[in-house]
Amino acid sequence: MADDLRADARSNRDQILAAAEVVFREQGVDVPMKEIADRAGVGVGTLYRRFPDRGALISAAARSYIGALAELAATARDEEDRAWLALCRFLRECAESRLGATASAIEPALQADTRADPGLTDIRASVAEQVARLTAQAQVDGDLRTDVDAQDVSRLMSLQIYTRPDEPYAAAVRRTMDILLDGLRAR
Repeated sequence: MADDLRADARSNRDQILAAAEVVFREQGVDVPMKEIADRAGVGVGTLYRRFPDRGALISAAARSYIGALAELAATARDEEDRAWLALCRFLRECAESRLGATASAIEPALQADTRADPGLTDIRASVAEQVARLTAQAQVDGDLRTDVDAQDVSRLMSLQIYTRPDEPYAAAVRRTMDILLDGLRAR
């Protein structure tokens, strides 16, 4: 029975974090906590049992999205034959997941926490290291322009893509990323 409760609690926590990331991305971090609980399909009490205040929820959401980012980078690196292909895949996945909108919503509220939380610092360092390795290898391979550095690639990870009302988001991402990646490619 205790394992079922733990699994249920973990499921609730995951649902809350997923809902928080979406709501923060769409409306910012000042959204009422009840709205996040409703979106997650849990009661407000359940939300507060898992996250005692807004700051704890924001920090956990940041840890979750940065962890997912590290996983995207590692998976791209492991599954693609060339660093350039991994870098392209990673940047496309960042855009598809609307990382830029999530970062814009969460990051300003996190500045102090990021400096104080070694877990967030470690995850960020892992992402930065993976981006630096992919960038350097793609340049060594002759696929990436030599005047582009890992900081440039990091900025592109949080690119926000505007879509017209009549345009599907996926189509806008495809077109924008095709142009962007063509501009990064070594000639």
